[in-house]
Amino acid sequence: MPERIWRKPLDMDKVKHPKADIHIIKDQCKGCGYCIQFCPQKVLEESEDINARGVHPPKIVDANECVICSFCTSVCPDFAIFVVEKPCEKGC
Repeated sequence: MPERIWRKPLDMDKVKHPKADIHIIKDQCKGCGYCIQFCPQKVLEESEDINARGVHPPKIVDANECVICSFCTSVCPDFAIFVVEKPCEKGC
């Protein structure tokens, strides 16, 4: 099997990646785990907390790894999670 060739963009050091603001509505979560299972960047994991429904909602492991694909929002049957882009600070 041939090796894959990975290229980096020439302006990679000039481009700033957007920062994610992940919102989890803990008491609305039913603990299905779809957001954890299908996150391509593995940003979420099951927390130790117990919500009003008696399940363990997800928690954020590393928000800096989030690429704002919003797949977690799409697969959540209870609309208990959504992601928005953080506003750009000065000097963006």
